[in-house]
Amino acid sequence: MNNTNILLTSNLSIGYKTKSATTTTIAENLKLNLKKGKLIALIGANGIGKSTLLRTITGIQQPLAGTVSLNEKNIHEMDSLTLAQNLSVVLTEKLPPSNLTVWELIALGRQPYTNWIGTLTDNDIAKINEAIALTQIEHLISKRHYEISDGQLQIVLIARALAQDTPLIILDEPTTHLDLLHKVVLFKLLKKLTQETGKCILFSTHDIDMAIQLSDEMIIMTPENTVQDQPCNLILKGSFNTLFKDEHIVFDREKGKFVISS
Repeated sequence: MNNTNILLTSNLSIGYKTKSATTTTIAENLKLNLKKGKLIALIGANGIGKSTLLRTITGIQQPLAGTVSLNEKNIHEMDSLTLAQNLSVVLTEKLPPSNLTVWELIALGRQPYTNWIGTLTDNDIAKINEAIALTQIEHLISKRHYEISDGQLQIVLIARALAQDTPLIILDEPTTHLDLLHKVVLFKLLKKLTQETGKCILFSTHDIDMAIQLSDEMIIMTPENTVQDQPCNLILKGSFNTLFKDEHIVFDREKGKFVISS
């Protein structure tokens, strides 16, 4: 197997079972391949199942069928410690109340490696400082996490994931609540991190035009199918044309972005 593959899905079907034991299938026969050093965007209309896909490939939710392999092991058979050493997840939910400084928040990324009393070794501290340097947030480390802006906090949470030092980082809607400037800063940071660290970063987003410009690959979810490819190939295949079922929003192949039709 190619050693650049970090996560593979095989005949994966995702969805959920209700209390009455009925099964709702959201997508089936998914064949996804997340490779080392790639920035990959996950896009699709609201309610299409992006969060269900992310929950399934991060081991939070069981698949309806098929397998998710992380570094050649079935993710749904991994213990929580092994999983935390191979995969870090950045969610958009609010942090619980605490007085943690930014440095302490980033240091939490080392929990999968510290002993039971949480003592940081020299190696742990080096990983924390490396994450701070990569994200260029040295000026924030002594602030309390509630004293910084949403955009800064999002970068701090990415630094925490970097300190966790996993080959794969998955982010759920990291640009939500950010203005255009901070979205661009965040996208460019993610791109830089994949290039400098060789990690694979998968993120879901509604900022499709920006994702087309900066992602190495994209995963597009539509009711008909889910496809993964480079943005230029997806444009040539017309994959973006099926994203929104609305005559007022069309994808302009020449411009490589969505336009509002009159």
